[in-house]
Amino acid sequence: MTTLTILTTPHDEVPERLTDLARSGDVEVRIVTADGLAEALPGTEVLLLWDFFSTALADTFDRADALRWVHAAAAGVDSLLFDELVDSEVVVTNARGVFDRPIAEFVLGFLLMHAKSSVASLDDQSRQRWNRRSTSDLAGTRALVVGTGAIGREVARVLAALGVEVVGAGSHARDGDDDFSTVIDSRELTAHLSGIDWVIDVAPLTDRTRGLFDASVFAAMEEHAFFVNVGRGATVETAALVDALDSGTIAGAALDVVDVEPLPADHPLWRADNVIITPHMSGDTNGWRMRLADQFLELFALHRAGTPFPHTVDKKAGFVR
Repeated sequence: MTTLTILTTPHDEVPERLTDLARSGDVEVRIVTADGLAEALPGTEVLLLWDFFSTALADTFDRADALRWVHAAAAGVDSLLFDELVDSEVVVTNARGVFDRPIAEFVLGFLLMHAKSSVASLDDQSRQRWNRRSTSDLAGTRALVVGTGAIGREVARVLAALGVEVVGAGSHARDGDDDFSTVIDSRELTAHLSGIDWVIDVAPLTDRTRGLFDASVFAAMEEHAFFVNVGRGATVETAALVDALDSGTIAGAALDVVDVEPLPADHPLWRADNVIITPHMSGDTNGWRMRLADQFLELFALHRAGTPFPHTVDKKAGFVR
């Protein structure tokens, strides 16, 4: 008998295809919210974090007497990797691959909105104002994608198809490949921002990337450069970003993630006319929950068969290598 515990929110319904695992007769499925996790953990072999923002496991990990595998139904696992879990033998997986294309298309949408002055045109429309303007091409521009994992590579492929040269920034510098013309060390961003038109943050949140985009990085960007964040809000020093936007140090920003979330109603980013804000939704295309469920079912079958997973999270690094 395999015991699977699914941690969900009080308002999110777990897909039936997951609860149907119990019909086999040799899988016990426990569905709990954060306040019930401590009671459910003893005997649990597999934990599915359907509530992928939850930090409840850190508070109850001493009850995990049989836990072998934790799967987070999300790309980012920063809220999960507390010291006791990192130092344990528990395997961690994430939703690698599920959100790559949706997020890449979202990034493309942000770039097109800025290049084609869509926000200004929508404002003109709301005022019944006929105001023709010249716009910019994407072809021939240069983008720096910070984060060279699966999502960053899909962003690079989508942009390259439109004639954008894409440079990557990762944990170490290396030669270019099929997706990036070159890859720089993300600790050396300020030395590589000259001539970059688009700076795109898809980096996971780790000790190395927390606050990576600070005042020095924004100061090194071109005045016409546009900043996009679809990674994690805490990779950016928000006050430095606000200053860069207010002062005209950079041309604008598109933010699907911010620090903190939800963004407070009185935050200056809401009032900036050179900022596009969306509520952490870049990966949420129609059917995304079902795709997450299907991915977990595939991994669960591998787990029960004793077959290695196609990917696991490097718990010390904080991402899938």
